Formats: sequence, structure tokens, C-alpha cells
Amino acid sequence: MKVLLQRCKNAQVTVDGEVTGAIDHGYLLLVGITATDSEKEINYLADKIAGLRLFEDSEGKMNHSIVENGGAILSVSQFTLYADTRKGRRPSFTDAARPEVAKPLWEQFNKVLQEKGFVVETGVFGAMMDVTFTNDGPVTIMLEA
Repeated sequence: MKVLLQRCKNAQVTVDGEVTGAIDHGYLLLVGITATDSEKEINYLADKIAGLRLFEDSEGKMNHSIVENGGAILSVSQFTLYADTRKGRRPSFTDAARPEVAKPLWEQFNKVLQEKGFVVETGVFGAMMDVTFTNDGPVTIMLEA
């Protein structure tokens, strides 16, 4: 499982001209699932995301977590995080989980984050999405389990 975390001032997902998820500040999470992922990876990354100290304190040091900062989460399923570009010019996505495996795991990941007390907005699994955001910092971190 891979999560590309981007600290943001705002983020929004639009599908067919309709906003499906939007937050004012917090994290935009691009979430990639592979066929071997399970509840273990979901719980590990949800705990990691909740505990990371990526927001500044009064001295400008990253000492506060999203919990302390009161931020929300926008979660977007992103199978392209598993792109393999080592051969040829067209990426291979064979390491990405099939939709029937990935969708329930992504939904479970979002549920675990909600159970931790976060407001979690989402994109639409499998849809062509327009994702817009203002990266804060910029702070962008790749997390893997």
C-alpha cells in the first residue's frame, strides 16, 4: 500500500462537473492499493498518518499532528502509484490491485481514518476525477506499508 500525502490549504475532487469531496485544510491522500494489502497495512498507514507531525508550532517547526491541527482528509484512490515504467514507454500497472480488491480496501482505509475522528471526504473510486488543491509548504511525503 502506498499513500502520497500532501499537506494542503484546501483540496477538492470533481467528477463530471460535480464536487464529490472537498476540505479546507489538512491532507490530500492519494491512495494506491496492491494485491497483497490487508487490514495490517491499512491500520499501519492510518496510525502513521494520524501521528505524523507535519504542522508548524509557534516556532515554525513541524511539531503538530493533523489531530492537534484539526485538519480534515481528502482521500483519492490512485492505482497509478503502482506504475512500473522500467520498460518501454507505456506504464504497466500489474502491481496495482484489481478494482474488486482495491475498492473495499480503500473504503476500509477511509473508515479507519473516520473512526480515528477525522472528517474524511473522498473522490469516486474508478472515476475520471479532477483533483485541485493548494499544497501547503509544499509538504509532500510518500508513505508505504
